[in-house]
Amino acid sequence: MLYVHGLGHFHPENEIDNAFLESLDIGTNEAWITSRVGIKNRRTVLPLDYIKRTKNQDLRAAQEARLYTNAETGRRAALMAIERAGLQPKDIGMVIAGGCSPDNCIPAESSSIAKALGIEVPAIDFSSACSTFGAQLHFVERLGATMPDWVLCVVPENTTRITDFSDRSSAILFGDATAAAVVSTKNPSKVKAVFSSFGGAPSGADEVVIPRVGHFYQNGAAVQKFAIKKMSELLRQIQERVPAERQNRVIYVGHQANLTMLEAVVRRCEIPEARHYFNIVEYGNQAAAGAPVVLSQRWADFKPGDIVACVVVGSGLSWSSLQLEWA
Repeated sequence: MLYVHGLGHFHPENEIDNAFLESLDIGTNEAWITSRVGIKNRRTVLPLDYIKRTKNQDLRAAQEARLYTNAETGRRAALMAIERAGLQPKDIGMVIAGGCSPDNCIPAESSSIAKALGIEVPAIDFSSACSTFGAQLHFVERLGATMPDWVLCVVPENTTRITDFSDRSSAILFGDATAAAVVSTKNPSKVKAVFSSFGGAPSGADEVVIPRVGHFYQNGAAVQKFAIKKMSELLRQIQERVPAERQNRVIYVGHQANLTMLEAVVRRCEIPEARHYFNIVEYGNQAAAGAPVVLSQRWADFKPGDIVACVVVGSGLSWSSLQLEWA
């Protein structure tokens, strides 16, 4: 069994709204953007004048211009999660980090976050693109009693650093965010992961790519089709595990890729609007941080008896799911 003791999140303050994207003169406007992805606002670690001046054509310049490192956004999200868990950074026994766009090949992102927190613990990166958060918790649970008492999982996703703002198809998508969770396989809490899964289809590995020195790109149509089908399948698996008398307590939190995709899954799986939690409209596609950030933002809203089906997909192609229950 895996217990979740605290969730945390961080968004940088700079905001990219649709009017700003329209001002870049890349063929976008409010109606065009909302009809395709349903996003109105996003956050970025980059200065807005830098984006407007350069459209982020030189990724080395983006690293120099950014206002926050991944380690710093990771530290801020982690501190919220640790505080909610009623702990101190010194209580953490291991840091696991990962996501889609690490700052460096080495050191491990987890090591940089641990250093920022001022703790000396084992640190390792565990990444599976946008499926990272679910994959991390899945494997921590599988390792069980071999893990330290308290494990910190962090997902820093500052993907505007690798976004080509001259390409309207990708410029409209991403918003920066970082999520963190304090989990334990030994210490019970009110929130437990009673089921988790992780899977992959490597034949689709080239459908979504962030090169080591290049901008994000994807086969959008193919990825959308895959995401809707797989997320619907994962959500139904959890629905089938829940007794009939508790179906009205199932809350859906999906991968925050775009609103169209999320709503397609809701229709297929007959989830009422009130039990679909999302933040894509105001924060954009936050990559692997999206779903756990939604959980963190709604942390105080969950009530005893709630069942959260957190289902995500990512490059690889990969997918993961979590069934979280509030005791």
